[in-house]
Amino acid sequence: MKLAVCIVHSRDKSRVTDELVKAGFKFTVIGSTGGFLREGNTTYLIGVDEAELPALRSLFQSNCQSRDQLVNVMPFEAATPGAFIPNPVKVPVGGAVMFVMDVEHFHRF
Repeated sequence: MKLAVCIVHSRDKSRVTDELVKAGFKFTVIGSTGGFLREGNTTYLIGVDEAELPALRSLFQSNCQSRDQLVNVMPFEAATPGAFIPNPVKVPVGGAVMFVMDVEHFHRF
């Protein structure tokens, strides 16, 4: 048994949730926030057998593509009056991160 911890951008949440339900995976959803852009993320906790990992990986890969987003390097409120504010920079957002861990014991009550 494995525990997959999958973090996705909140824009992808509904699509991923629908696909997980269709595929028959049981999961728990936790709201989270990314550190760099401080935007909303969704964290999924999914218990799976090792044989189901390729299907789970494929599900996230096909439903969570990264995209470019323009962000300001310096927050506007942090700039002093008359300070130079640099042009926005493109950064990749979205996609998914998946951590897979061994589970020693699993019980469903």
